Amino acid sequence: MSERRVVITGLGVVSSIGNDINTFWNNLVNGVSGIKTFSKYFDPEKEGLTTKFGGEAPELEGDYYSDKKMLRRLDPFINFALYAAYNALTQAGIKPREGFESSRAGVVLGSGIGGINTLLSNHNAILNDGPSRVSPFFVPMQIINMSSGMIAMEYGMQGPNYGVVTACASSNHSIGIGLNHIRNNEADIMIVGGSESTLNPLTVAGFNSARALSTRNDDPVRACRPFDKDRDGFVMAEGAGVLVLEEYEHAKKRGANILAEVCGFGFTADANHITAPLEDGAMGARAIKLAIESAKIKPEQINYVNTHGTSTPVGDVAETKAIKLALGEAHAKTIKINSTKSMVGHTLGAAGGIEAVATVLQMLNSKLHPTINVENQDPDCDLDVVPNKAVDYNIGYAVSNSLGFGGHNASIVFKNLK
Repeated sequence: MSERRVVITGLGVVSSIGNDINTFWNNLVNGVSGIKTFSKYFDPEKEGLTTKFGGEAPELEGDYYSDKKMLRRLDPFINFALYAAYNALTQAGIKPREGFESSRAGVVLGSGIGGINTLLSNHNAILNDGPSRVSPFFVPMQIINMSSGMIAMEYGMQGPNYGVVTACASSNHSIGIGLNHIRNNEADIMIVGGSESTLNPLTVAGFNSARALSTRNDDPVRACRPFDKDRDGFVMAEGAGVLVLEEYEHAKKRGANILAEVCGFGFTADANHITAPLEDGAMGARAIKLAIESAKIKPEQINYVNTHGTSTPVGDVAETKAIKLALGEAHAKTIKINSTKSMVGHTLGAAGGIEAVATVLQMLNSKLHPTINVENQDPDCDLDVVPNKAVDYNIGYAVSNSLGFGGHNASIVFKNLK
């Protein structure tokens, strides 16, 4: 029996540069940054934060969930997931409880931190007003699996359903797991990706204490600068990226518009440090190699990498080394790589989902978005990072990398079907 092929039939996004695919793509390809001084949730000056900026998503608009009363109770990370899933499923032509076998459709979504805003608001409630003021929705609205659960409830999807938590690799693990569920004939449709909303004073202060964030407060737009010699840390952001994965024959039978193919997944652990990657990139490279093996292709067939590219001093160098190790240094220097985070910011557990959307859009448009703010490229990051200006480019096979605190490495291979 031949292996079941897995294709993408829908994309949805929430990000600092747009909550619909067209706006998101236009801003990506034009190098528009979504990074600015915090204003949506709190005043960073009043909170006394060292870092005062990040990537805040625009307010959600439109009719994307049936229970309007429930929407008002949701943590933002669940709201983002519902919104991105609605748009992805709409593009895929999938309506609630129509056109699919319920037990053959599932949802697996990632998040690094989940409903921390719900946790904080209810903690304030018990401190200030007592236990009776804690919401009855506190527990379900802050647990990470609820985003996948609520999407399944809305659409009547009774197949595999759970949350994935591997820090900033969560979305890529979700995509890979969805791929495997379909390959293994456990589902025909899987909703995958991730969502995150952690822009609050506590989380910002925590990353500041770990010296992980950029502190370029005088110039937020230029703060996220992957592969640039003057990078000083990542930039926090919120958002969601959701994809509809579907078995190829199932998609063809219902006349779906097939966007691209997901054909490989690899994952490893550094087993090294709670936050820092292995400096030699060895286990990141192995994740890429395993994804390529899973896709049943050769390293030289990869001609584009969407990097994790966070703008951290150690991380960008380690990932550059990993790409060279996985693809061979000579071949790595002939391909192009870029960082979506340079414009969107780092959405933690949602990053891989948003970057998967960006990868597919670049395939469909035969154009690569720039890595912005590369003014003085680090000689230790010496690959073609598509600095500052989009380029025409035909992707054949792409790798998308995600790396997470705890040493998690996860890589996905996408195939262009144009």
